[in-house]
Amino acid sequence: MTLYTLIKQYLSDRKLPILLILCIIIIYCSTYFIYDIPLQAILYATYLVILLLLFLFCFDFYTYYQKQKELSLMQNNILFPPTLSHRIHTQDEVYLKIIQEIQKLYHENVTIHNQQFKNLEDYFTLWVHQIKLPISAIKLLLETEKIPDKHLLKSELLRINQYSDMVLAYLRMQSSDTDYVFAMCDIDSLIRQAIRKCSIGFIYKKIKIQFDETHMRVLTDEKWLVFVLEQLLSNAIKYTNQGSIHIYSKDTCLYIEDTGVGIDPCDLPRVFDKGFTGYNGRSDKKASGLGLYLCKNIMNNLSHGIALESSLNKGTKVILYLERKNLRVE
Repeated sequence: MTLYTLIKQYLSDRKLPILLILCIIIIYCSTYFIYDIPLQAILYATYLVILLLLFLFCFDFYTYYQKQKELSLMQNNILFPPTLSHRIHTQDEVYLKIIQEIQKLYHENVTIHNQQFKNLEDYFTLWVHQIKLPISAIKLLLETEKIPDKHLLKSELLRINQYSDMVLAYLRMQSSDTDYVFAMCDIDSLIRQAIRKCSIGFIYKKIKIQFDETHMRVLTDEKWLVFVLEQLLSNAIKYTNQGSIHIYSKDTCLYIEDTGVGIDPCDLPRVFDKGFTGYNGRSDKKASGLGLYLCKNIMNNLSHGIALESSLNKGTKVILYLERKNLRVE
């Protein structure tokens, strides 16, 4: 900023005090002339006033210049501004506090954004490794067998589809926008949709499915609840080598019970934690630790509940609480 621009800006900012001083000078001079005071006295008084005003002007202009210099430096370093060393007015203090609050919010948002980006990076790194497994299996089947096993191919394609659905659900969970559409849904219809999508897994592993109709109608989001049911059935199929999966209801709860390997009691408190795979996941080598985490979050967003009971080598029972909890449709 040039000196001329600075002086111009200073005079503009000090318009009211300058006008007030001019008015006082006019009143002062008029009074001397009205009362016919000697010219020597007028000149002497005027000299003293001008000298005082000049001193005040220089001091005020210097303070103004230093403050503008520091404000300019603050503007160029808005995220890490220096502290103003010169005296500031009460109004300036309010503005500075507002700026500090904005900076605080900015740094908090940057921290949150960096953590979300790190989580996404970690998840997609894991997801890429997961998706390569069924793709490699399909490629191997096509290259080594003249007539590949259709059921095995469909099973691997089902895994790819499930991984794709999971990553889309995870991305939507991270978004501030939601696409929940609540309506009265026939739970039996949603269960059948999930069973059909997982039918290849049942056929390939020769697992019996026992579905007792619930005759329940619940206010929920069809797409998201079907996703939860698919994840739970997929888990049940994955960890059940023989036996059956039983789906039934009691009161307002839906139960999905399998005869699989079960879960270690020490893992139960953390099964819904993000990224937690537990003993079974470490043995399987394919678990992402996100399936149950997504189910838990989706059920909370749907204002439903989810719980899990299990014992090693005695199977697992997942309980979905489908009653409405403070859910309001607009």
